[in-house]
Amino acid sequence: TLPFVVSAFEKDDLRLHEVRSTRVIAAPIEKVWENVVHFSEIPDEPILLKYFGIAYPLRARIEGSGVGAIRHCEFTTGAFVEPITRWEAPYRLEFDVAQHPPTMDEFNPFHKIHPRHLNGYFESQRGQFLLTRLDDKTTLVSGSTWYQLKIYPAWYWSNLADLIVHAIHSRVLEHVAMLSEKAL
Repeated sequence: TLPFVVSAFEKDDLRLHEVRSTRVIAAPIEKVWENVVHFSEIPDEPILLKYFGIAYPLRARIEGSGVGAIRHCEFTTGAFVEPITRWEAPYRLEFDVAQHPPTMDEFNPFHKIHPRHLNGYFESQRGQFLLTRLDDKTTLVSGSTWYQLKIYPAWYWSNLADLIVHAIHSRVLEHVAMLSEKAL
């Protein structure tokens, strides 16, 4: 195996990492909820994520509502398929990650290759949005992602992974804020 891949004896040490990001949005909780569950195309491109080939979110759509609905969070490399496991509108949305796209596009002169080292070393397991009504016109949104790293040393790579996940959260929360505040 490659030196940064977790070997068999280290797999016992794998754990879920949580990244939580928050944002205060100047909009009623009901409006924010709508834009958390599904959101339109995010128009701007995150320069650093794009530069390094890291996948980033474009939009989200949902099929159905309530527990059992399927949310599709579409990234530049494909869609995360997220079965809803907890639906407490307009306060809590939890989901598992049943399927996820590649974490990045490999930079190479041959374009259409997909190297083995892009598969399975970062796996998003589940996510959650918590919404808290601060007053009639203000909402606190907390987004969390739980992921697992299968690269060694995980203590080293988890800092970079946390920063990337936080950048992705910030992109989504900024867009949700823009959509929610614009509607007022």
